[in-house]
Amino acid sequence: MRTYRELFRTPEFTPLFFATSAQVAAGTMSGLALGSLVYAATRSALLSALSMFGPSFAQLLGATTLLSAVDRLPPRAVLGTIAAVYTVGTAAVAAPGMPLWGRFALVMALGLAGSMGGAVRWGLLSEILPEGGYVLGRSVFNMSVGVMQIAGFAAGGALLAVLSPPAALLTAAGLYLSAVVVIRTGLTRRPPRAAGRPSVRETWRVNTRLWSHAPRRHVYLALWVPNGLVVGCEALYVPYAPDAAGALFVSGALGMLAADTALGRFVPAETRGRLVTPLRLLLAAPYLLFALPLPLPVAVAAVAVASAGFGASLLLQDRLVALTPGEMRGQALGLHSSGMMAMQAIGASLAGLTAQFVPPGTAMVLMAGASLAVTIALTPRLRASAGVREPAAAGSAAPAGTTRAG
Repeated sequence: MRTYRELFRTPEFTPLFFATSAQVAAGTMSGLALGSLVYAATRSALLSALSMFGPSFAQLLGATTLLSAVDRLPPRAVLGTIAAVYTVGTAAVAAPGMPLWGRFALVMALGLAGSMGGAVRWGLLSEILPEGGYVLGRSVFNMSVGVMQIAGFAAGGALLAVLSPPAALLTAAGLYLSAVVVIRTGLTRRPPRAAGRPSVRETWRVNTRLWSHAPRRHVYLALWVPNGLVVGCEALYVPYAPDAAGALFVSGALGMLAADTALGRFVPAETRGRLVTPLRLLLAAPYLLFALPLPLPVAVAAVAVASAGFGASLLLQDRLVALTPGEMRGQALGLHSSGMMAMQAIGASLAGLTAQFVPPGTAMVLMAGASLAVTIALTPRLRASAGVREPAAAGSAAPAGTTRAG
């Protein structure tokens, strides 16, 4: 699968794409509206930030308790139920007179429910697309997320300027409702990928199995640690260039968009495996320039080039799918998402702590150097374990697909 036309002609891809896009725009819009609502009520920047990003912590909790449901329940039913819960929950947050603690409780509950959404979505995507199509499909979703976030912030800002935060929240609820309709009418009913009953114990059992397989563990580490450390560099854009941080963020987004487009559409499948290591090195190397006093155009260019290195994540996710038996694939991708979020938070925290003692540019160099060191240390292990399959458990399906050396 090489073209966007082939991709969107694949049955069920288009409804999954549009439902996801609506949910991303709704989440961005509702987060902005809720943050504004909380700040207006409390004048607290901390509470406002927690209202917008607090659900991430709930998603980490969900990754350790709920992920076993991802492969043991019908995917259409799970996606539709999550979108419906977000519809009702977002509308409830907008209710007049809702106490602050009630809004926070609802937001955390939504984050807990949403912890399964990405895992189900990407697991279903790997089923919908033919072998070799995952990278192209995932790259299109990545591009859509960026566009929908921009659209969500723009629409949310306009509604806040013209109407009110509750009106923006109700609009977001309407977008979630549209996703429910698309999911119910556009996706077919599929059986669960795995048998058995979801439980906290089962979540831990499968997470342990996913982590204990050395080739998969190396892929997880390569996905989480170097990227998280480089996100620490991004967390220092504001102190590094207070008046031009927006330009750095935009150039980073453009670099990621360019890489996703090139890898998904133009790079042949047989070549992608050889790009994993160069892209992972590219992710951090340009930040070493920040040891020097850079003119803004050079800093912007360096960030754009470095951000193209995030494209390695697409290729490593493709390898993760190939290394994972079908009955665990949704949970495997969910574990990746949760670990990625955790490492990004850790990377940002480490970078902020480092910048308390050294200039921001120096802190960015230190974070980039640590990312390069981890990448170099993991490279031999990734190469040695390429193509090494997990022995199939009794009664389970064998892993699908093959892996490529990076």
